[in-house]
Amino acid sequence: MTKVVISGTGVFTPPYSISNAELVDSFNTYVSNFNAANADAIAKGTVEALAPSSAEFVHKASGIESRYVMNKTGILDPEIMAPRLRQRSNDEPSILAEMAVDAAKKALARANKTAADIDAVLVACSNLERPYPAIAVEVQELLGIEGFGFDMNVACSSATFGIQMAYDMLRSGSVRAVLIVDPEICTGHLNFRDRDSHFIFGDVCTAIVVERAETCTAKGAWEILGTRLVTKFSNNIRNNFGFLNRATPEGIGAKDKLFVQEGRKVFKEVVPMVSQLILDHMEAEGLDPKDLKRMWLHQANIGMNDFIGRKVLGRTPEPHEQPNILNEYANTSSAGSIIAFSQNSEDLKAGDLGLICSFGAGYSAGNVLVRKQA
Repeated sequence: MTKVVISGTGVFTPPYSISNAELVDSFNTYVSNFNAANADAIAKGTVEALAPSSAEFVHKASGIESRYVMNKTGILDPEIMAPRLRQRSNDEPSILAEMAVDAAKKALARANKTAADIDAVLVACSNLERPYPAIAVEVQELLGIEGFGFDMNVACSSATFGIQMAYDMLRSGSVRAVLIVDPEICTGHLNFRDRDSHFIFGDVCTAIVVERAETCTAKGAWEILGTRLVTKFSNNIRNNFGFLNRATPEGIGAKDKLFVQEGRKVFKEVVPMVSQLILDHMEAEGLDPKDLKRMWLHQANIGMNDFIGRKVLGRTPEPHEQPNILNEYANTSSAGSIIAFSQNSEDLKAGDLGLICSFGAGYSAGNVLVRKQA
């Protein structure tokens, strides 16, 4: 049986950061302006007054303290409250490809690989800036990689589903090594005027090199022991934006053309689904959850991760057993668990067992069991 390893990871972090205090100040200014402009209608009961937020509420609800963004001024402007990114010509690298190339070069360096060693590029993320040509093919071109590339979207589980795809291709012998990149400009689909969700997302890009163990020359690679995926349809996390919007103009600008969710329902339904996925997967692989040295879980909400950690380990995880990067990066969709893995894995020893897990819209969840190599 062909052994497959994760030999390198890389993270592109945007140049700007927004604290909870900054974000809440912008939101509360918007709320104050809205309530003042609609004072008469509010008094008559025909318009509902908006409620302000607080940095304390945001942190308590999510564990988030700040987030990195590709544009700060537009998001914090109470009259705009959305990122403002320059329109690029077709002759320039797209913004997603530019982010991906940065993260990819870091991952390739850690894996001791060059473009000549890679046979496939997967761009796996929640939001693609165009349907075609594929961002993956553009990244392939910019890096000088032969072979093929394609885009895939499984929302917050895109990276783990991409690892499964690479794992299968490598075991079949069709490729030598695969580069997976997860460029996420999540602020582009976030409604910064929604009190319940305006603080959730940040921007980032991660990259992963997956290859056959026999070709790996990097120290401290991680053997993939097995992968398991699950999907279950739900409307509780949804975004209805798409190319058919122009065919139904009455819906243009509606709230559902941005990220919407029923947070309490998501927590109630996703947490047990993911916990059982992990436990069932480990049992099938003949592994004991008590032997897990580290869990790199999807970085969406600290409460969800804490609950899953307790269910899997049968006790409250220690901070080092379940790293949290939410406080600095916020929810970065498919990239979250990979950031946690990339930044919190080098200290583990050969033979240590870990898992990378993601979950989100769909519902979708992906689990990757890994063991540290020498």
